[in-house]
Amino acid sequence: MVTNIAHRGARSIAPENTLMAGQRAIDTGADLWEVDVAVSGDERLILFHDPTLERTTNVRECFPDRSKDPFTTFTFDEIRMLDAGSWFVETDPFGQIRKGRLTEDDLNQCRAQKIPALEEILELTRDSGFAVNLELKDLPAPMEDFPLPSRVLSMAASLGMGPDQIIFSSFNHDWLREIRTTAPEFRIQALIGDPEDQPLDWGNEEFETYNARFSLIEDEKIKALNEKNIRVNLWTVNPEDEMKRFIAAGARGIITDFPQRLKRLLDKEG
Repeated sequence: MVTNIAHRGARSIAPENTLMAGQRAIDTGADLWEVDVAVSGDERLILFHDPTLERTTNVRECFPDRSKDPFTTFTFDEIRMLDAGSWFVETDPFGQIRKGRLTEDDLNQCRAQKIPALEEILELTRDSGFAVNLELKDLPAPMEDFPLPSRVLSMAASLGMGPDQIIFSSFNHDWLREIRTTAPEFRIQALIGDPEDQPLDWGNEEFETYNARFSLIEDEKIKALNEKNIRVNLWTVNPEDEMKRFIAAGARGIITDFPQRLKRLLDKEG
């Protein structure tokens, strides 16, 4: 059975890496959601993807002299001042507003979104009986040496969450090795495929699961890895024909901005 993984939440119909995106992932019938774990300048764990706050917040309006600075130079209180949803309404990045897939109430909810603290999304996941893939992001200066894996593991323990609800992924494979050593009960998934103009680097195929950029992989490689009991999840797969292709090739999971689309496809093929 293919796992339906909502990329940064159901971000085709809600602002990415927000509580709304997580709830929409649940509502659409995804199996879990994938989010980007980062940290503020005062060491609060948050969800955020980009190096700076410009693309997905109104930082230019609130902090015009600092708008191009790394998010790691902002305190959590400063980050919480920002509007993290109006950009989605204004840009309609996946064309779903134009197609009438969001109601006016949905748009108002988008505009109310803030960058969440990690504990908020873990509580949503825990209390909904859902699951989450926590991508541990390499951090910009001055937080590049922050001990992200241990801090996230500590928070998970404090919230009573274990491997049934939390998976870890990262491009930083040393962090995954650290988790494998210190908390071997948790599943880890090695991200590969960045930069996109270089071949996929599988290393010595030491990990049980790889999350690979879909545009760089051949069907035969997926099948060969399956024969070695190595699982492959693919990101970020949005067209239905590509979903069908990779399901047929043996991908174990599809990471998509359109979990609602993948859900319909899987139900149809059911």
